[in-house]
Amino acid sequence: MIGRIEGEVSVKRAGFAILSAGGVGYKIAATREALASLKTGGKAVFWTHLAVRENSFDLYGFRSEDELWFFELLLTVPGVGPKSALAILDLAPVETLRSAIAQGNAQYLTKVSGVGRKTAEKIILELREKVGRGAGGAALQGDEDALEALASLGYSLHEARDALRKVPHSLTEGSARLRAALKILGAK
Repeated sequence: MIGRIEGEVSVKRAGFAILSAGGVGYKIAATREALASLKTGGKAVFWTHLAVRENSFDLYGFRSEDELWFFELLLTVPGVGPKSALAILDLAPVETLRSAIAQGNAQYLTKVSGVGRKTAEKIILELREKVGRGAGGAALQGDEDALEALASLGYSLHEARDALRKVPHSLTEGSARLRAALKILGAK
């Protein structure tokens, strides 16, 4: 119904932004990373998914068609709703998530609030063949190692995850990803 919206950012809050387009303000839920890139008064473009329920119409926005495709793929899994799917996309880039699913790494997916072991296993069972085997497997293992090391250094899971999202995928070894994440965290 509403596939893409381009307009001006009127309001930016935790969890959503209001995008003004054609005289209408659209409330769009998005990942923390997507919202962090917005500036009030600036232009923005979102690929969108409209979730229609008995008592609400909710818009979810994504920076790329690939993110939207992955979000909609997650929604095909029984028990995964739009809020859980968005929280999963908040965990890591799409390539890393594809890798986790292709490798059957349920533990990686359980790091999302609200996604338990059974749901993570169901996601893997339902989507493993659909996502294919990505090249991000080494980066996934590197992220797991780096997340553990950053947590032991006192960084929160949220801080560590945000820093690792910014590390180039060309760095696949855990220690290299950890050093790059520490540089990012030190620059804040």
